[in-house]
Amino acid sequence: MKPHAYKPRFLELLCNRPSGADIGREAAAGLTVGLIALPLALALGIASIPVGADTPYSAPALGIYTAIIAGFLISVFGGSRVQIGGPTAAFIPIVLLIVQAHGYVGLLLATMMAGIILILMGFARLGTLIKYIPWPVTSGFTTGIAVAIMVTQVVDFSGIHGETAIPGEFFEKVEWLCHHLGTVDMMTVLVALLSCAIIFFWPRIGWKRIPGSIVAMLLGTLAVWGLNQLEGVQIATVGSRFGDSAIPAHLPSFMMPVVSVEMIRELIMPATAIAILCSIESLLSAVVADGLTNQRHDSNSELIGQGIANLICPFFGGLPATGAIARTSANIRNGGRTPLAGVVHALSLLAIVLLFSSFARYIPMPTMAAVLVMVALHMGEWRALKEIKRMQTGDALVLLTTFALTVIFDLVVAIEIGMVLAALLFIRRVSETTEVSRVTHNDVLESPEHVAQGKEIPEGVLVYRIFGPFLFGAADKMQDALEELSDYPKVIILRMHLVTAMDTTALYALVNLVERMRERGTSIVVSGIHRQPLELLRKSDSLKTLGIDNFCGHYDEALNRAQQLIAESK
Repeated sequence: MKPHAYKPRFLELLCNRPSGADIGREAAAGLTVGLIALPLALALGIASIPVGADTPYSAPALGIYTAIIAGFLISVFGGSRVQIGGPTAAFIPIVLLIVQAHGYVGLLLATMMAGIILILMGFARLGTLIKYIPWPVTSGFTTGIAVAIMVTQVVDFSGIHGETAIPGEFFEKVEWLCHHLGTVDMMTVLVALLSCAIIFFWPRIGWKRIPGSIVAMLLGTLAVWGLNQLEGVQIATVGSRFGDSAIPAHLPSFMMPVVSVEMIRELIMPATAIAILCSIESLLSAVVADGLTNQRHDSNSELIGQGIANLICPFFGGLPATGAIARTSANIRNGGRTPLAGVVHALSLLAIVLLFSSFARYIPMPTMAAVLVMVALHMGEWRALKEIKRMQTGDALVLLTTFALTVIFDLVVAIEIGMVLAALLFIRRVSETTEVSRVTHNDVLESPEHVAQGKEIPEGVLVYRIFGPFLFGAADKMQDALEELSDYPKVIILRMHLVTAMDTTALYALVNLVERMRERGTSIVVSGIHRQPLELLRKSDSLKTLGIDNFCGHYDEALNRAQQLIAESK
């Protein structure tokens, strides 16, 4: 296999020479995303570094430096035109684990190793292998990360304090929190709740141009400054926690991370976990961006760009970074269509650091905690937990196991065991679909009502056939086939009489396809579905989404249903 021909999207920008209007639009989008990224970067830096860790810069400074450096590098070297990179909430549990076990120097080395792994994955054309991580595994650890983040924010959200720092282990952490419940500061809780309310309701009153997190940070800062003037009130701020010069008004200096064979051996698994998480997050963000812009990203070039960012960031003290779905979506909604918006986003953060860093000390810690709690609530796939009863037993077991291991232990263990369980489940499903039957002279491969040859396909109808087990490794093939369409038809018939098995990943791919096609005015008709896939759809309550009338016993019936739908649309 030939190595991947690396081609970052920024080269297209240099070759095409955008117009002045395009540059203005990209700059406006970049500035808006920069404002969105500012409170997130500060909060993520604070949440990622344990109290008392020996670092060259304060925790919030590390977060903002990572957003500047990684954000710039991912836009310049990545394979997506609109990807916005930086620190993300998904890294918090694994970063805390590494710093607690190996120190800050261990985190720098693990991030560099993850960068090298990502670059090798890109050149080896492994960008498409991410699809082989099944949905129950990704859903389980994503929701587990969300819960872990909220647990880490309880102290700053509630003002709980004690003589000792909060432990790192989950059960010890819960015991510590229960023991110190009497120290909750109600004024801190009030500020945190009001910050959450502002973040939640601000976009809903129509002021979407200014991010709700920025508004919460500004109003929270003013409120806490006033409250702290009152006798007996002392709400923690960035300055009281990290010092008045928490964020220096300059870029970080170059530093050489400590490297040894022994440390490399100890950090290989955490570094691999960072690389896997980075690849999943960035490629998922790029896929979402493709759906919003009708563009196609280069997954292998994107991995190389992510690798370059994670390899270089540690030389300036940075944290692990990846593509951020929320910031990327905001970039697109505000008009960003080229890597220039991502570059402007990084430069705008740099300008804020150089000009306004001295004001960071007034930002209240409960507001920073509120920002991360809202991020966690948004990233968790809570609907999946509600639908556990409707899932197949094996998929539910994989999801719950991965979720529990992420919360109680760590992401490394969760991914390892989750993938092993998913692989065993996959092997069992494939083996169950194998049949051995006696052949007689009356056998035919397809009965007459399933045969397509000689049957006219009505105008406005497209027909696709899925052949073989429809499982997590093949779930995106259907989406890839439909993305090649220039004009969407009125009806798409999916012939599934040759699909012997389907899993939860494929189920959600089918449901998402139906919802996207419905938005474009296209109906999906399914023909010849077997008992196992039909039972999976029934248990998950997805038959209502697809429409029970759009399930046909055979191809002839599906053609008649398609003609009926076209007639109804006219």
